[in-house]
Amino acid sequence: MAEASDSESILRQNLVDAGCGPEVVNRCMELARRKETAELMRALSLHRQLLLDTFHQSEKQIDCLDYLIYRLKKQKNPEVF
Repeated sequence: MAEASDSESILRQNLVDAGCGPEVVNRCMELARRKETAELMRALSLHRQLLLDTFHQSEKQIDCLDYLIYRLKKQKNPEVF
């Protein structure tokens, strides 16, 4: 994470490091400035769920590749088709 000298810069950098796009960063920064903590928590939770969904999709894809590799290694004649 990049260095930041004040709490606003730290928050902004943390949001960027967490993969938030400019729109989400700006919304969260505005909510933080207005001290709308509940709404900020909702926005962060939504982004977290998006990341988690992406992670799970990637995990499924890796599982499919692992299975394919397993099957190919197990075959005596390693032809895919």
